[in-house]
Amino acid sequence: MRRPVLSIALLLLLAGCTSSPVDGGDGGDAADHWRPRPGTAWQWQLSGKLDTSVDVPVYDIDGFDHTKATVGGLHDDGRKVICYLSTGAWEDFRPDAAKFPESVLGKGNGWEGERWLDIRATDVLEPLMAERLDMCREKGFDAVEPDNMDGYRNETGFPLTADDQLRYNRLIAELAHDRGMAVGLKNDLDQIPELVDDFDFAVNEQCAQYGECGDNQPFIEADKAVFHVEYELPTERFCAESRKMRLSSMLKEYELGAEREAC
Repeated sequence: MRRPVLSIALLLLLAGCTSSPVDGGDGGDAADHWRPRPGTAWQWQLSGKLDTSVDVPVYDIDGFDHTKATVGGLHDDGRKVICYLSTGAWEDFRPDAAKFPESVLGKGNGWEGERWLDIRATDVLEPLMAERLDMCREKGFDAVEPDNMDGYRNETGFPLTADDQLRYNRLIAELAHDRGMAVGLKNDLDQIPELVDDFDFAVNEQCAQYGECGDNQPFIEADKAVFHVEYELPTERFCAESRKMRLSSMLKEYELGAEREAC
């Protein structure tokens, strides 16, 4: 989940920002799906008219909002494309919103029109998420970024446990892999040691601001990319450390438009 502003003191980090991509992101893996390597540059755009001119090997875009032609165009330009989906929260503006029964809808997650899902109800959610992942595959996406994957750490309206979260996150990973797509673990830092083998990369928000970037190291050690954004820290406060840690870091606005300032 794109993290709302919290009243926590900012972490004072190192200075400097001169990082560059480690490779083109075509990671070598025995599996039949893509796996990006540490340091791979990326663009993350979830709002506004898509700017396809950013010279990076990976784009992360909304799965519902974009067509097979858009994905194909990015492929023609040599990019890998990640399908953003919310798998842990319901969004009232999605075309399949009416398929979700009220029984699985919990409290709001801090974003307008969104409510946490009861991830224990896999009998209800698995077919719905399978349909969404089918959409990503049919549009030609290479990977999936499933969002809101840490409900158990939030006030969802349901008594979710860490085991519930592990079970659900692994289900989403399996659904993606079954469709030949890579899958990223979004935030959920505490469960990285248990989940690093199930996911092909990580997506993290604000680990520098909250002093959490070291928690992503299991992915780096496994030769898997950590796609990282900050919203409030200037680049001189996190880029030097990001480069040392081989994170794929950039500064973005909360709306996740086209603007970016990469490390």
